[in-house]
Amino acid sequence: MDEARYAAAGVDIDAGNRMVELIKPLVRATARAGAGAEIGGFGGLFDLKAAGFVDPILVAATDGVGTKVKIAVETSRHDSIGIDLVAMSVNDLVVQGAEPLFFLDYFACGKLDPQIGATVVKGVAAACREAGCALIGGETAEMPGVYAGNDYDLAGFAVGAVARNDVLPRADIVPGDVVIGLASTGVHSNGYSLVRRVAADAGLSWHSPAPFDRSRSLGEALLTPTRLYVRSCLAAIRTTKAVKALAHITGGGFTENIPRVLPPGLAVSLDLARVPVLPVFKWLANAGSVAEAEMLRTFNCGIGMIAVLDVSEADSASALFLENGESVLRLGEIVEDGGEPRVHFRGRLDLAG
Repeated sequence: MDEARYAAAGVDIDAGNRMVELIKPLVRATARAGAGAEIGGFGGLFDLKAAGFVDPILVAATDGVGTKVKIAVETSRHDSIGIDLVAMSVNDLVVQGAEPLFFLDYFACGKLDPQIGATVVKGVAAACREAGCALIGGETAEMPGVYAGNDYDLAGFAVGAVARNDVLPRADIVPGDVVIGLASTGVHSNGYSLVRRVAADAGLSWHSPAPFDRSRSLGEALLTPTRLYVRSCLAAIRTTKAVKALAHITGGGFTENIPRVLPPGLAVSLDLARVPVLPVFKWLANAGSVAEAEMLRTFNCGIGMIAVLDVSEADSASALFLENGESVLRLGEIVEDGGEPRVHFRGRLDLAG
């Protein structure tokens, strides 16, 4: 099939080439030691030796942005969804103590608009720069018949490295260790199927004023990008010996994510009254009649990252997180408990609207 017939079938090779040219300078801006961040080859290269690693463990993560992408499409706001894509993977790398090294993205659509694609990649590149990783490759797939209208979907793939002796979580977590939370920026990139249902049941469009923030439209407020925790977490890990574990609060909320980093026989006790519940979560709980237990296992509720700290160095580590721009909340402690559930809650979330 020649190119003209391929275009008639719905795949525009020229549009793909135009998008590549638009994103080349964005990609180059993410170059770092170990990667030149050039695209166009069959694969991306990374030189671990040039990046300063001698005996590393590689850590890989992949994720998407879920149905949050539907809000980006339906509001024609494409500038921040790429930030979400990077954050969801690199935040998962840093919880194992890894420094993000490089990132690859996958953009699939029904009909390629090079400007929309480039806008999405602009967000990807900005987040890569903030996380310190190179955007060394990706794929754009135009698939008419699979995606309708202006729909598109995203997937991201990140690889990082950590020195063999510095992998998290550490084995020395003990009862009495301090548990802190780092504040989130909003819903981040999980639970949007429920978010969209609550908005629809309330009769709201994405252009309606956000019930929890009248200065912005609902769509704009819900597209607030996922916070990147890489720089602050790496600073605390490298400067102190306090950080024993980190847990990225994504799908599954507190209930399912925190136990993933706890050794057998231990649990965490959290004071829910200390969680800084953001207005968006209060709206979701009240407008959607979502019970507290369901909020805790679906959303971050205002805490995007949990850190387990050595009690003797908890204050110094907390100060470093603050210096690196985080809002830090002391939420509880590690306790001895071999049963289920492994997250014990006391107090209540402030869900009053």
